[in-house]
Amino acid sequence: MLEYATECAGDLLRFEGKEIGLGVVNPRTESVEPPEQIRGAAVRALRLYPGEKLWLNPDCGFATFANRPVNWAEVAVSKLRAVVEAARSLREWASSSVVT
Repeated sequence: MLEYATECAGDLLRFEGKEIGLGVVNPRTESVEPPEQIRGAAVRALRLYPGEKLWLNPDCGFATFANRPVNWAEVAVSKLRAVVEAARSLREWASSSVVT
């Protein structure tokens, strides 16, 4: 699992023979990342990893610390919906693309 939803993460690196859980949404902000932004991050990662080894995740999950949630449930659900929409779009794109 690699956190890449924020710019401070730097460039994505290739880890030979590994699957990658790519962090594509920041659970600490209330703004919901657009599916197009998430898809763009995934497309960049697909240059290094085959689709069957790439997973889209929130950075560090939506865990809680003590009795304080990292974010509101409604925000977390909206962010996860954006990830799902991006993943569906990527699957449609991949199934319609011709690999040469």
